[in-house]
Amino acid sequence: MKVAIHAVGRMKAGPEKELADRYLDRFSKSGGPLGFDFSGVTEIAESRARDVDERRREEADRLRAQMVSGTALILLDERGKNFSSQQFADKIAALRDGGQRGLMIAIGGPDGHDKALRNEANMLISFGAATWPHQMVRIMLGEQLYRAATILSGHPYHRA
Repeated sequence: MKVAIHAVGRMKAGPEKELADRYLDRFSKSGGPLGFDFSGVTEIAESRARDVDERRREEADRLRAQMVSGTALILLDERGKNFSSQQFADKIAALRDGGQRGLMIAIGGPDGHDKALRNEANMLISFGAATWPHQMVRIMLGEQLYRAATILSGHPYHRA
């Protein structure tokens, strides 16, 4: 299953980007034998529309334009469910084992995701009730993808 990340906003060079890239590289290397083909991160600029709803719609349309048919969509969203690492690993494994050809995980912009896009998503996930900076979310997502691969392979990285 091809796994891709879609992010509204650019990650500037620095220690946050290096750490996010390190975890995503680890996921890329450890996920392959498990049937996860990491195809990278696509960054789009925030919409410049004046209205919040219009910004969300434009960003959602740009995400939809990148999605291939047969791709499951997970949105990182404050309204989402807070899964344990084991549950997250089980969810993405279930998508893979259920025949999904692709998985897109989307990080929204400062205004969040469009309501229609939330309704289309296979799953909404939250990293807790707190609001996190975009850079931290990217790091946490990379780490959780890597952790999921280690859980599914029986590697001792995850010591639950």
